[in-house]
Amino acid sequence: MTHEPRSALLRAALDAAEQGWAVIPLRPGDKRPALHGETSCPGTGDCAGGHLKWEQRATTDPDRIRTAWATFPFNVGIATGPSDLVVVDLDMPKSNNKKDTPSGVTTFEALCERTGHPAPTTRTIRTASGGRHLYFTAPSGARLTNTAGMLGPLIDTRAWGGYVVAPGSIVRSGAYTVEDAAPVLQLPGWLLNALKPPQKPAKAVSHVLPSRVWRYATAALRYEEQNVASAPEGERNAALVRAARALGRLIASGDLTREEVEEALSRGAEAAGQQPYEYRSALTSALNWSIQHNSGSRGTA
Repeated sequence: MTHEPRSALLRAALDAAEQGWAVIPLRPGDKRPALHGETSCPGTGDCAGGHLKWEQRATTDPDRIRTAWATFPFNVGIATGPSDLVVVDLDMPKSNNKKDTPSGVTTFEALCERTGHPAPTTRTIRTASGGRHLYFTAPSGARLTNTAGMLGPLIDTRAWGGYVVAPGSIVRSGAYTVEDAAPVLQLPGWLLNALKPPQKPAKAVSHVLPSRVWRYATAALRYEEQNVASAPEGERNAALVRAARALGRLIASGDLTREEVEEALSRGAEAAGQQPYEYRSALTSALNWSIQHNSGSRGTA
């Protein structure tokens, strides 16, 4: 009887490894890694050539997993970066929260509706607190890292530098279980755009704009920023999209840089009372669309 929990957790670790997901042992009944830190590194085994952090020691090797889980009933952590996963963590409000705060699940559903995308059907884990983990395959060519609140309150993401507790693990508040065993989807493009760190555009070749064109571009930038800032509730995203599409033409023509347009429209959106997670995806998508559709407006040589 005493070996049942250990066997079940070993099975959970092996099941994850069979999916190609690298695992680490977590403390029994806890969510914290059970691996030694740098100050207590013995300099043997995996660390014989120097201390390796937990992400570097995550493994899919079944022999190593059996050896580790034979010693204690470790909970199971999945290192998301090495596993090519991005996990959206939809949390629950804390029990001592006196406000009528919506859960991360509710906020994410509202985000999907607001941006015009269906809620993705992918592998979903119910957490011990009643939240959800949505599993996605990480996109190739983009190294995403963890985020906290970028998509909305009580919504975090785990990628490189992070891990999630695997189903089968048990903590004081309950167990992690598979709620939907659907195949793991590729991270949707709109979520990728929302999670990408903003990139500074490459510096354009310095050129002097005719004063008339410069004055027009500057006036347009100020005008659209003000339009976004003064948009009434319920029309703010539409105003932002219109402004981004209008100014995107000036980015494509070289009269404005993407950086100054994003800064101006972000100021306008926040002056209207929006948070970055409410407008960032719409702004990025609208600018991408406008620049792509106007990229030929300067002609060809």
